[in-house]
Amino acid sequence: MKLLLKIMYNGRDFMGYQYQPDVRTVQGSLTSAVSSCFGRDMKITGCSRTDAGVHALGFCCTAEPAGEHPDDWLRIPVGKVHRALSRFLPEDIAVAGECEVPDDFHPRYSVVSKEYIYRMYDTVAADPFLTGRAWHLKHPVTEEGLCRMNEAASCLIGYRDFTSFMASGSKIEDARRTVESLSVVREGRELMLRVRADGFLYNMVRIITGTLADCARGTMDPGDMVRILEKRDRCAAGKTAPADGLYLNDVTYDREISWKLD
Repeated sequence: MKLLLKIMYNGRDFMGYQYQPDVRTVQGSLTSAVSSCFGRDMKITGCSRTDAGVHALGFCCTAEPAGEHPDDWLRIPVGKVHRALSRFLPEDIAVAGECEVPDDFHPRYSVVSKEYIYRMYDTVAADPFLTGRAWHLKHPVTEEGLCRMNEAASCLIGYRDFTSFMASGSKIEDARRTVESLSVVREGRELMLRVRADGFLYNMVRIITGTLADCARGTMDPGDMVRILEKRDRCAAGKTAPADGLYLNDVTYDREISWKLD
């Protein structure tokens, strides 16, 4: 049996999710907090590896004792673990849900789809309260520009080879993924990109975002998306948007997850 946690974190002061010696990471902070909470060495396995500066609203990870352990190791009632953990977690990590799952569950390999959001804003002046949390676009996005973004986005929906939207130097051999939905909407002064897919390549969402921003400005045409996909060349797509506007928003699994939070 494992404990599945849904966590939120502000990634601004982390060097990404994955543990690295001598630097602050989400996995390292979680491992330390969960081990202190349960009074034993714990193993944390995440659903993904977010980069430095990337945030999460619905990141999922399992917690279980390292090595052999009794079946009844989880002595804290599920739904109340977050209360005990709050004593040990840093202020930029919080538990948003918890659930008991069987040993055959894997937080990464049991994933069916993930949803990311990317936050942008296009006010004339920069907003210090959004610094590190959203991308400040230097050029206002008109209604026509927003339509151009969504016209370009529609070309990326479906089963595609996203080599052109993968960071240079990536070692992934099969860059084909299925994008289930992709759109950009205005929410007040912010622009919100929302994308769901069965998997994502390294920097894929950030490159898509940067390319759609180019379409909004008119430096790239929405009709170019098909050509960019066919090129299978990172140089064909637009810029890579900054990490700080990106959030892992939701993870869907191959089974129902009954989240608890008392």
